[in-house]
Order: sequence, then C-alpha cells, then structure tokens
Amino acid sequence: MEIEFFKPTVEHIGKMQELVKEEVDNGTILLRTEDEMANTIRSYTVVKVDGKIAGFTALHIHSARLSEVRSLVVAKNFRGLKLGKKLVEACIEEGIKLGLKQILSLTYQKGFFEALGFDEIEKDQIPEHKIWADCIRCKHFPKCDEIAMVYDL
Repeated sequence: MEIEFFKPTVEHIGKMQELVKEEVDNGTILLRTEDEMANTIRSYTVVKVDGKIAGFTALHIHSARLSEVRSLVVAKNFRGLKLGKKLVEACIEEGIKLGLKQILSLTYQKGFFEALGFDEIEKDQIPEHKIWADCIRCKHFPKCDEIAMVYDL
C-alpha cells in the first residue's frame, strides 16, 4: 500500500469536494465552495492511498497566533489506517513551522482530538472571535453542538 501526503493544486478540488460531500450534506463539515477552496488551496494537505485521494484537511490561519484544523475527512473505505491522525499531525507540524501559537478545532470527535493532545475549552473562550463568521453558514447555527478544542504549540 502506497500512502502519499501532498499539497494539492486547484485541479484536485473537484475530487476533494466529492470526497467530503456526504459530510457536508449531513452538516458534519461546513460547505466550502470551489472558489473558497481555490482561494485557500495552500492551506490544504491531501493524502492519497494507492493513487486515490483518501482524505484531506486544511490548516486555516486566523491570526499570527491562531489557526484552525478545518474540513478533516477520510473516506470510509480508508478509515482505520490512522490517516486522520497523520493529517492533524501534519497541521501541527505546519503550525510550528509557521510560528503559530495555537490550533483550534471545532469537532464532534472529542476523543480523537484529545488523543492528539488537544484540550477542550468553552466556545466563549475561543481566542479570536472572527472565527464565528463561518458559523453563520452552518446548518446547526445558532444551536452549535460542536466541541471547541485547542492545541498549544
């Protein structure tokens, strides 16, 4: 089995959107349009298994201090290979290289992120409030049931 992590190009956006469609439809992951993804393509990391896109995530920078793990997804047929863990670890490494101080995750998978060293915080403790601009577009707004978690770099 060949596993490859890489930074995508805009040519990968269609396949990435196909992969995340089910999670977007059920409200687990926020919709990112083709234009939004193109605008932030440098923030994504993709993993391929045997030449097929198996998952991806993005490290979105909010400020010189705070970033966020966004749109973390692994295709169902590739789960169990620890690809999600490796994608988050890639975000942590990138955050360190960029000199950031903290990585945020808004998630339904508390145990997954705790195992990676993230700590739960109250949503009103999220350091940068501009993050809430995305929340208005969420299917669950204003009754958010995601858990806010942070990783200190």
